[in-house]
Amino acid sequence: MRLQGKTAFVTAAGQGIGRACAQTLAREGAKVVATDINGDLLPGLDVAQAFALDVTDKAALVDAVETAQPDILVNCSGVVHNGTILDATDDEFDFAMNLNVRAHMHAIQAALPGMLDRGSGAIVGIASVCSTLRGLPNRFIYGTSKAALIGLTKQVAADFITRGIRCNCIAPGTVDSPSLHQRLHDTGDYETAMKNFIARQPMGRIGEAQEIADLAVYLSSDESRYMTGQCIAIDGGMTV
Repeated sequence: MRLQGKTAFVTAAGQGIGRACAQTLAREGAKVVATDINGDLLPGLDVAQAFALDVTDKAALVDAVETAQPDILVNCSGVVHNGTILDATDDEFDFAMNLNVRAHMHAIQAALPGMLDRGSGAIVGIASVCSTLRGLPNRFIYGTSKAALIGLTKQVAADFITRGIRCNCIAPGTVDSPSLHQRLHDTGDYETAMKNFIARQPMGRIGEAQEIADLAVYLSSDESRYMTGQCIAIDGGMTV
């Protein structure tokens, strides 16, 4: 029970990576507060508390985080937009930056004062291999926002490195999740799209949400106490 006595706050915990993170943190002893914009996805989570939360609502997000007073903050919120820069609209770009970056910023701003008072805290963000690590076709808005998230991670780490606060992020490759399957269905040819996704994976398979969650637990625990400001790729070899 590596996280016994710790409180963890997890966003986008209804499915996929966020759900796996919430469940795994709880199994490791953390008191987990799990949130998702879709409250219907939260039942069945074996956590201390779970409720619907729109992380783009700054006031609601800040209030929830300040109330929880987490020792661990895991920001999983994000959205994937398809297309090149020629397809990008201002509204889509603004929405991605608000959900993929600004919501992470607001959650960190709310969690930091309590962490600083206690002299310790672990912040983990879910970035992407599609970011500063590499570009991928038709992911202009997504890759740009995730690159910004990596920059945010490093800045927070640098500013509070002497105050007991660690801030790291994870850059997954293609991971099996409901959102992935929805994007594949949206292509109109699910089977072909899935074959193409698998074909570009050097390991010959897509990742599992549990594999990402295990890394999130490590970054949340004292086992990684000498690590901060890092973006860790867990991508089946996509960035080799």
